[in-house]
Amino acid sequence: MSKQIHVGAVAVGGGAPVSIQSMCNTPTQDVERTVSQILRLEQAGCQIIRVAVPDMDAARAIGPIRRRIHIPLVADIHFDYRLALECVRQGVDKIRINPGNIGSAEKVRAVADACRERGIPIRIGVNGGSLERELLQKYGGVTAQALVDSALGHVRLLNDCNFDDICISVKCSHVPVNMAAYRMLHEQTHYPLHLGVTEAGTPRLGVLKSAIGIGGLLCQGIGDTIRVSLTADPEEEVRAALDILSAAGLRKTGPDLISCPTCGRTRYDMIPIAREVERRLQGCTKPITVAVMGCVVNGPGEARAADVGIAGGGPAVPPWRNSAQGPPGQAGGRPDGRDRQAVREGPVCAIKYRFSPFSRALCRPVTWACCSTTPVWWAAAWTGRSAPWSWSSPPPPPCRRPPSPPCASC
Repeated sequence: MSKQIHVGAVAVGGGAPVSIQSMCNTPTQDVERTVSQILRLEQAGCQIIRVAVPDMDAARAIGPIRRRIHIPLVADIHFDYRLALECVRQGVDKIRINPGNIGSAEKVRAVADACRERGIPIRIGVNGGSLERELLQKYGGVTAQALVDSALGHVRLLNDCNFDDICISVKCSHVPVNMAAYRMLHEQTHYPLHLGVTEAGTPRLGVLKSAIGIGGLLCQGIGDTIRVSLTADPEEEVRAALDILSAAGLRKTGPDLISCPTCGRTRYDMIPIAREVERRLQGCTKPITVAVMGCVVNGPGEARAADVGIAGGGPAVPPWRNSAQGPPGQAGGRPDGRDRQAVREGPVCAIKYRFSPFSRALCRPVTWACCSTTPVWWAAAWTGRSAPWSWSSPPPPPCRRPPSPPCASC
């Protein structure tokens, strides 16, 4: 397990949940714009925010910014140690700086001493685009070993100053090299690791590279905090990071949508329904699983583990089944009493609801799951932990109205 440090009130490493970071793209000295962007990022789910500090005006803006936001603030500094000292005086929560880039040992010690006195950690951030010339010559370019050697060299400079509250990142834009460097660091050091793929690109490719480069490492138990670097609004970085953590099984802060890729067995126009369900789930913070099923091969199995399942069928409309059957454990009921499914074979034939702690937060799924072209009807509902099953009888006519939005609690 990695060493734990604290960035403001956020624990990083040492078994703490993986935290999400982003970086402002506003001029830091423009306090109003920077604060406004940070507050939006907070709402999106960002937990640690970084700002560029290229000059003393930006360094002096750290204090006014920090006093108006609610998440830890990191100052990103290169070359000038005086900027780091000013940010410390302004109350920054973490410094991102490479000690080998700021000059003499006395300057490194001045920064280390100032951070130690105030309990401020330092992130060593090595990038493939700024590797030391001697390492590029030694290894013939940007390699995993070159990235690791650079990072450990900066670590030694801080350790020589009796400073140990360190976080490390080793980023490049080539995903296999990036992952190899982090795996090597994970084996060679106990410091927490900040994961990212630098200069990943625009959202389409950038999210893909980050999902592989960050998500792959997280699934191996490597990494303590992450940033998805995109050529886009920073809020997109945060949303992508949340999705990566959810896909890696490390965070459940919103719905997980399972949907069939469709094939020749699909008997209804499923793609627009899946897209509409995804759209309706935006903004929902309940950790539920919703399955949009395409056919009888995998659909029932996928939906069995879901909180809400939606399926479709062909044009035939036989009578309702199960609609008059008794409660669980009685005639026609499932013996385990945990879930029930009422089926109508026809255009969009079934919606299944499994009892879970979030059941009562999902109100009126019959309306929520409808669309104007394909009806989906609520057939059975668990009305409470101690209440009986309630069944619809008979089903309402097909819904032709546009769907109403989800309930307020969703």
